[in-house]
Amino acid sequence: MKVLVTGAKGQLGCSIQDLSPDNFIYTDIEELDITDLQAVRTLVAREKVEAIVNCAGFTNVEAAEDNYNLAELLNATATQNLAIAMKEVGGLLLHISTDYVFGKEPYNTPCKEDRKGTPTGVYGLTKLHGEEAILRSGVRHIIIRTSWLYSPYGKNFVKTMLELTAKRPVLNVVFDQVGTPTYAGDLAAAIIRILEAPVEGIFNYSNEGVCSWYDFAKAISQLSGHTSCQIKPCHSWEFPSKVHRPAYSVLDKTLVKETFGLSIPYWTDSLRECLSKML
Repeated sequence: MKVLVTGAKGQLGCSIQDLSPDNFIYTDIEELDITDLQAVRTLVAREKVEAIVNCAGFTNVEAAEDNYNLAELLNATATQNLAIAMKEVGGLLLHISTDYVFGKEPYNTPCKEDRKGTPTGVYGLTKLHGEEAILRSGVRHIIIRTSWLYSPYGKNFVKTMLELTAKRPVLNVVFDQVGTPTYAGDLAAAIIRILEAPVEGIFNYSNEGVCSWYDFAKAISQLSGHTSCQIKPCHSWEFPSKVHRPAYSVLDKTLVKETFGLSIPYWTDSLRECLSKML
């Protein structure tokens, strides 16, 4: 199966390339403007693409609050274009979505795939619109919602914490937002496994376990040896933000594990693996 990966310079796109799967081709904005439906159609026809893994999107959560139209274009309209192009050739669209489609309604049990999306900000709303566009299109699809993605590539929480804990004697990190980190290398391997025997639907994927951003930061500090920095828990209201982030967005992975026979690593084990590559 000929697979196109969009957003190939991002964290997940780079992580897929690390695994060097056969018959994959990679594009980013320089090679393909996915907001241009005809450009997508042309590339799909020229390369005989049978599946698209969409890793592209507007992922700057803070900036999205001031750039609704751009976020909607990249997260919803572009996703719709990919869905249309794959529908026309009978192909498969595997789309990466986010835990930010949840969060407005209070709950304290892991989110299953059938929980109603209740985003609290522009990023989550436009990603939800992208999911809805896929469902309306009738394309063969797999939507994977993930959370707290990190890797050796791009900008992410792990890289930020490594930098700050190496420089500062004290660091305050919020403890009242809870979820699960996801190592992009694990998700990339899962995507390749899923594409071997695809089953349509919406699935959740993160690493196993639960933590707060404070717990995550503590683990990064300890595993990297940056223990001279004192990390203190604080409330999210102490860091005023345009974005109201989900207070609890742990994802239930039962369905993806049972459907594809996946064994998902615990989050600290994957963090240790990632840090071993970065340090």
